[in-house]
Amino acid sequence: MRARRSRFAPALATALASAALAAATLALTGCAPVGDDRPVVFVSTNILGDVVDELVGDQAEVVTLMKPDADPHSFEISAREAARMRSADLVVSNGLGLEEGLQQHLDAASDAGVPTLVAGDVVDVLDYAEGDAAGTPDPHLWTDPARMVDVVDALEPVLAGVEGVDAAALTDRTADYRDRLVALDAEMTAAFAAIPAERRALVTNHHVFGYLADRFDFTVVGAVIPGGTTLAAPSASDLADLVDAVESTGVPTVFAESSSPDRLVQALASEADVHVDVVELFTESLTAADGDAPDYLTMMRVDTQRIATGLSP
Repeated sequence: MRARRSRFAPALATALASAALAAATLALTGCAPVGDDRPVVFVSTNILGDVVDELVGDQAEVVTLMKPDADPHSFEISAREAARMRSADLVVSNGLGLEEGLQQHLDAASDAGVPTLVAGDVVDVLDYAEGDAAGTPDPHLWTDPARMVDVVDALEPVLAGVEGVDAAALTDRTADYRDRLVALDAEMTAAFAAIPAERRALVTNHHVFGYLADRFDFTVVGAVIPGGTTLAAPSASDLADLVDAVESTGVPTVFAESSSPDRLVQALASEADVHVDVVELFTESLTAADGDAPDYLTMMRVDTQRIATGLSP
């Protein structure tokens, strides 16, 4: 006896096909919710992504390309993300050579006519003072909260020009965040003022504190990795020079970034014939929401407390 075909089968097949098509469309549009017609702002690093998100709130979809705890010099993005970025309403990046693994995609978006803002273009840029990168621009501008105020001031009119963003609401949020940056700067100034002048010396696993040193009167003694990128490798002479620097200055603490292994800093500490503590800082990447540095302001406060504690008598 031939099985009877249900009269609901064609309808069921059509429904399943529609659901599959909707899922495929959602994937191809970068997982944006159906019906979300907000403008799209792509941001390269998670530090800048946090700042942009604070300014626009839910008025725009902020796509941060750099994942938590990543290295800004070497992280990569998917082909889907790169394609979607070329049709974004705005792309925000750090610049100054920081996003080494992303630059070709940033250039492609700019070439496609996407409006861009490069943070390094709107601040007073410092050059590296030593090492292989000496004389080239230092991209680690966010370690100075005063320069981040400059970035926020430059972002406000650019974001206000994005279709779909309410300028009045943006102005209110920007003013609030600017005040929080000014408060952060004052807190850092007070915390660092307690460190004696002879102890205001920073040793890290690569050069990242030039702007902080400039703003708060520190001396950067050196870095295990002498250049401006974590992709470089130290030589035996680099380590020997840093051992001499640590011994001559008597710094009690060296600092290792959370985004990079601290094996080299540990080796430096063990080679120096003095007691040197190794303290982890969050300098180039935020953590996940449940970590110690889920946003820029928290990251800077945590680092300030650790530096002040590590260098105080």
